Amino acid sequence: MSEPIVESMAEVRSHLADVIDRARREETPTIITRRGKQEAVVIDIEEYQRLRRIAEDAEEAWLNRLADEAESEGTEGSVSFEEMAALLRADQG
Repeated sequence: MSEPIVESMAEVRSHLADVIDRARREETPTIITRRGKQEAVVIDIEEYQRLRRIAEDAEEAWLNRLADEAESEGTEGSVSFEEMAALLRADQG
């Protein structure tokens, strides 16, 4: 992937098809700014899908680690769902 090109919203608006083609063919992202602030980026759809898979895999791995840690800590001091519901009802009453 090439270094991104930074363009204003007005610039991108005037040649959006070129920006999309550049992202797809040259794998060059375009960072879009509005009033000098970075707002969005145009990237190739395959790159977007690859990044989504990476994020989803990382999230799944993180959740699995949390579950493994919770399981390894055991159940000492834990309460069942029914017990928790009863405790919450008692606090409200």
